[in-house]
Amino acid sequence: MGDKLIRQNVIDELDFDPSIDAANIGVAVENGIVTLTGHVGSYTERVAAEKAAQKVRGVRGVVEGIQVRFDGETPPRDEDIAQRAVQMLDWSATVPKGAVQVKVQDGWVTLSGKVDWQYQKEEAYRAIRRLAGVAGIVNAIEVAPRASVPDVRAKIMAALKRNAELEADAIKVTVKDAKVVLEGKVNAWYERRLAENAAWSAPGVRAVEDHLTLG
Repeated sequence: MGDKLIRQNVIDELDFDPSIDAANIGVAVENGIVTLTGHVGSYTERVAAEKAAQKVRGVRGVVEGIQVRFDGETPPRDEDIAQRAVQMLDWSATVPKGAVQVKVQDGWVTLSGKVDWQYQKEEAYRAIRRLAGVAGIVNAIEVAPRASVPDVRAKIMAALKRNAELEADAIKVTVKDAKVVLEGKVNAWYERRLAENAAWSAPGVRAVEDHLTLG
């Protein structure tokens, strides 16, 4: 699939998603790598635009350079964003209370701390990504290792085999010091995300290196 067709398909996908105002988003494609530029009105839109581009067939990677602008409004103070973020984390039934710390600078939120499971780290991110005034999020929360290497690998392989869209036999999984390395081939870009999600679902995984290629 040529870059010109991929670019048009990405533009169409952005226009199709009702949560995205694509009027100020630029799209460029070179060798299957999509670069998104321009600006949107919220961090949620920015994330949605990146996910929309990743869904398009033929996309080999996405460079996300979209900025968040608050047209016509005075953005909230960093102190106010931090206070609301802490409240959202405290209200979460999934994130352990007091386990996550929040830092805000120029609208960018940095999350730190340590939790036992990857889904708790992801839930902390989801809890604050829709807050007004957030320009970006750095999720630096650590996941404490809990499981043995053979157990982690077995759980990942089982998750891969349960997913009908993945050819588990084509994916090699290596685990060392709570880091998972994925190697092999998949048929589409979104399948890489499915494989990554399977790796992150195992308890104690602290890092995932995705070396999967498109076959």
